[in-house]
Parts: sequence; C-alpha cells; structure tokens
Amino acid sequence: MRKLYFLVPGTGGKFACGGLWAELKTLHLVKQVCRADVVTYRQKEKDTLFLDDLLHDENLDDVIFVISWGFDIPQLANKLEPYHVIYHAHSTGYGFKLPASIPIITVSRNTMGYWGQYAPNSLIYYLPNQISDEFRDLKIERDIDVLVQARKSSKYLLQELIPALKQQCNVVVVDSYIEDLAKLFNRAKVYLYDSAEYWGMQGVSEGFGLQPLEAMACGCQVFSSINGGLSDYLDPGFNCYKIAGYARDYDVKRILRIIEKPEAIILPESFFTEYRTQNILNRLQVILYEINDFFNCKNLPGNIQDLTSIRVAQLRIQRVFDKLKNKFT
Repeated sequence: MRKLYFLVPGTGGKFACGGLWAELKTLHLVKQVCRADVVTYRQKEKDTLFLDDLLHDENLDDVIFVISWGFDIPQLANKLEPYHVIYHAHSTGYGFKLPASIPIITVSRNTMGYWGQYAPNSLIYYLPNQISDEFRDLKIERDIDVLVQARKSSKYLLQELIPALKQQCNVVVVDSYIEDLAKLFNRAKVYLYDSAEYWGMQGVSEGFGLQPLEAMACGCQVFSSINGGLSDYLDPGFNCYKIAGYARDYDVKRILRIIEKPEAIILPESFFTEYRTQNILNRLQVILYEINDFFNCKNLPGNIQDLTSIRVAQLRIQRVFDKLKNKFT
C-alpha cells in the first residue's frame, strides 16, 4: 500500500479542536494498517513534515495525501491536483465541489449521503470515528446529576435550561479541557448536548458528534440535539432523549425524571462495536485496498458525465420536452 500523509494546518495551538484530535486518532489507527505520517501546511513545526518542503520531492507516486480541513479543501485539492489525494470528510456545507479523481472517506452516514448526492461519480466510503477503549461504564457512583460542556452549547441550554436545573439538582458545566473525560462521564447521570445552534451559525454541519456517543458508552443518559452526524446513531426514546423539546419546563421535568432512574436506558456493548478499534481497522483494510487499486488505474479517462448545475438544468428541460412530446403524439 502507498504511504498516507495526513495534512493538517498545525498539530496544536490555535488549531487545537475536536476535528484535529479526531484526524490524529485516525492517523494513529491507519499506522496499524500501512505507513502514515502527519504533514502540516500552515505552520512549520519541529520534527514534523511540511507540505511545501515535501512537494519538492519528485517521486510522490507512492504516497497519498489525506486532506480534511473544511475551508482549506478547495485550495489544497487544486495544489495537489497532480498527486493522489483522499478527502476525509467530517462536516458538510462548505459549498465546494470535488473532481471524481479524489475518493471521499466520510465519518458519518449523514456526510456520506451528502457526498453521494453532490459527488455521484466519486468513490465514497464510510469510516466512523473511534470510541477509545477507556470510554466504558466503570460502574462507579454517579455524584453529578447533570453534566454539560459549554463549548458548542446553545444559548437556550446555557442561559435558560441550566439555570432552571441548578435550582433542583447538581449541575456541572465544563468550560475547559478535561484530561480524563471518560471518568467525568462515569460520574454523571445525565449528559446534555445541544449543538444545532452552534453549527447553524457556522454554516456547516455537525460532522459526527463524538461526545454524546462517548457519554453513552460510559453509561450516561443523554439528552441531545439530532443534527448532522448525530442522526447516525442517536435514536430518541430508545437510546437517548431529544433536548429542547418544545418547552423549557418540559425539558426540566423529563431530565429530573431520568435523574431519579439513571439506568433508564441500558445499551449493550454490541451497540458500540461499530465505533470500536477492531471494526475500524477492519474497514480501513478494505477501504485502503480499494483506493490503492483505484489509483493504480487512475490513468483511465474519466468519462462519466458530472452532475453539474448545467447538467441538471438540461435534464429538467429534457423531461419537460419528453412530457410534451408524449402528450401530443
């Protein structure tokens, strides 16, 4: 297999975020299947490859560049046009198009459906984000009634629901980095997550939404929004509860009721198998084998007509013409 270079703007500092950590976790998993390394393209870092330096190498046929940073994708795709490139797609809604020569690996079925519509001639694969093994139910005492992470939370959650809950139960709001998030989830009875407003303001989708799934794996009862990639695995009434349910007092009533019976929904470990390490490694083997085979045949002419806006307009006009023709003949 070809070596994979995972492109990120930087590995920390101002670039630190959930998307970066998810990409680096994927890199770590890929290293168990084939050769792989991280490459930065905005900030130079000690002991880390830099893209512009790397492109001076004339022999890059044996490598594949993995691009993932949403707003940078059009520029990176254009810059790397002569090379083998994969788009590792998290969020959707950035508005760019990709040539069919770039395979797409999506982190959620929600994102896969988006690219299935807007890149119908591309190779598209599904590779979910990983739930690390430390996220499991430790069966310890749950001394936190309600846990919330402030980042990405809606104003409704922080300014209306949380103040109302604090009058009746023990609420912990986290607004900084937590070293051992799995232990914190194990201490909580209920976890609240409401990101629809945040992603709506950003203009792009929730790519995966790892925290609610991690909380569920730790035995938390989850109240969450169901936007974007969250819809992949959240099933209100069966494995979680929908937050912001019409009225604040109704939310308070439901949450307090669940606090009284913190094992209202018990999920088997098999539910999380899809997101555990071994399944992801198995999928990586298949996906990377197929993509390597595709790049071996990339010299074939791409002759499937793209579904462009002009093409769609032509098809609509043709449909109207065919209807008129059938009506008068």
